Order: sequence, then structure tokens, then C-alpha cells
Amino acid sequence: MKSGNVLPIISMVLIGLMSGCSKSLDTNVASATPLVVKSAELFPNSGTLKAVNLGLAGNFTILSKSGITDVYKSAVLGDIGSSPITGAAILLKCAEVTGTIYTVNAAGPLPCRVINASRLTIAVGNMQTAYTDAAGRSNPKYLNLGAGNIGGKTLKAGLYKWTTAVIIPTNITISGSPTDVWIFQVAGTLKMSSGVRITLSGGALARNIFWQTAGAVTLGTTSHFEGVILGQTGINMQTGASINGRLLAQTAVTLQMNTVNRPQ
Repeated sequence: MKSGNVLPIISMVLIGLMSGCSKSLDTNVASATPLVVKSAELFPNSGTLKAVNLGLAGNFTILSKSGITDVYKSAVLGDIGSSPITGAAILLKCAEVTGTIYTVNAAGPLPCRVINASRLTIAVGNMQTAYTDAAGRSNPKYLNLGAGNIGGKTLKAGLYKWTTAVIIPTNITISGSPTDVWIFQVAGTLKMSSGVRITLSGGALARNIFWQTAGAVTLGTTSHFEGVILGQTGINMQTGASINGRLLAQTAVTLQMNTVNRPQ
């Protein structure tokens, strides 16, 4: 064979080999399972956040373990109660409550108080379970947002966690749909300044907003709050403050001419 004929043949063989390798690679790639990384794998809390189950405590607008004090005249829409402390620790008058006042004994406000110790025992137990549930949620979407100062912020749905106290010195907005859920885990106190407001937008509902607080909660004079407060210690509403939500305290609730409406 002449040398002139060898080169074309070698070239053809090389082209064939390269073509075969390319087809093999294409076949392997096509047959391999595609790598799909879901957003939930990158962000564990990006899925739907479940609401906190309040159990029977969800039937109360105000529920405490060691009493409800009051500076007349407050206006409460919904049922209230306190246990295991005596009904004498509920200082609201019948005319201030549009709902039922439950007590563990006959010492509660007259003539409207209803004695139902077993209902209160279950409700308080459910309140504590709900607090533990909210505090135990993991993989927060936001950790120590604003270093504990959330004034002026718009808060989207999700799980928030602060390892310190939280302050709300200026108005905030909670924005989301009617099915969205917010859980705020606060390791310290929660304080809202006087005259400050929480505004809901986009259809967000107060009943889907949960503030789990280990320290005391203070709502400043004429402030307005939205959501369910699950407090391990006291919840204090200063003069003229209002809330659409629930005050569920493992110690006492303090009212001073306040408006407290159960969430719709």
C-alpha cells in the first residue's frame, strides 16, 4: 500500500472512534437520572409552615395561669379565663367582656362568671403544649433579623428566630396570603413602643401569626398589635393599646383600658 493512501484511512478510523465515543457519552448522559435540587433541600423551611395547634386554648381570647388585672374600662371580644388561680384574680367586670368569663370557683366576677375548672385545666394544658410546639420549630428562615430591632420592616411568611430580646420601635407590616403562617420565636422580651402599629397586608390573618416569647411582652400606650401571643411570662398592655389576636400567658395578663378582639 502506498504511503499516500495510509493517511486518509487513519483519518477515517480516528473520526469513527471519536464519533463512537461521542455517541456513548450522549447515551450515558441521556440515560442518567437528572440531578434536580429542590428548593426545600437548599432551604429546609421553604415549604409550607404549619400553624400552631392551640387546642382548646384557641377558644379563648385571654387565658392565663395567675390572673387578669384591669384598669377600667377595657373591651374584650371573646371568652376569657384563668387557672389554676382562683376566680378572684380575674378583675375584669362583666360589662367589659363580650363572651364568657370562665373561673375555677365561685370567686369570679358576678353575675356573669361560669365555673368550669375542667375546661380551664384542659385549655391551660393546651396553651403550654402550643408554646412548646412553637418554641421547638427548627430551621428558621430568618435568624436574628435586625439584631432584634424589627421596626420599619415588612415581614413575609415563615419561621423567625431571635436569641435576644425583640423591639418594635416603629410601624411594621406583616405581608402574605390568608393561608400563610408566621411563627416568631423570641428568646427574650418583646416590647412594642407607644403609638406603633402592626399592619396586615395581602390578606394575612392575625389567627395565623404566632408570637412565642420567653420573656415578658409589653405593648406600649395606644399601640396596635396583630397575632396570637404565646407568653411564658407576663403579657402587659399599657393604656389604650389594642390587639387583634389572643393573649395566652403562662403567668398574668395586665390590661389598662384596652381593646382585645379575637382574631377572625
